[in-house]
Amino acid sequence: MGIMQLKVFVVSVKNIESAESDMNSFLRGHRVLAVKKEFVNDGDNSFWTFCVEYLNAAPLATNSSHGKSPRVDYRELLKPEEFEVFSTLRDWRKEVAEKEGVPVYTIFTNEQLADMVRRRVSSKTQLKEIDGVGDGRLEKYADAVLGRLVFNPVPA
Repeated sequence: MGIMQLKVFVVSVKNIESAESDMNSFLRGHRVLAVKKEFVNDGDNSFWTFCVEYLNAAPLATNSSHGKSPRVDYRELLKPEEFEVFSTLRDWRKEVAEKEGVPVYTIFTNEQLADMVRRRVSSKTQLKEIDGVGDGRLEKYADAVLGRLVFNPVPA
């Protein structure tokens, strides 16, 4: 049995898609016990808040009987233009891992790469906000990552 945890999401009416994607990704990966929602009406600054109660436990599903985490299909979770950038980051990470002789996840995990893409990280400050990205990774990889976090404009 896991420990009950809380996570709060704030979804601005100005930026619903990005926050919605983050929240849906979180919900798919956790055993949710309850969700409390509240709408704050403040004109153009209106927003929804969601307080999610969930269990911090083992993954809900596994690939095999060996207890591995479920395989995530980022092609389904990310928009096509985001998946393209995610793939570029993954290819770069593989090259770096081979050169350094380390597993790819020691550079960045797939979840970290996807989070960078979903948040459209464009600075070292934003990169450091990604869970698990500290000063060491920033110093070593930030310039290379930020140079690859380039999105084509979305047609109007």
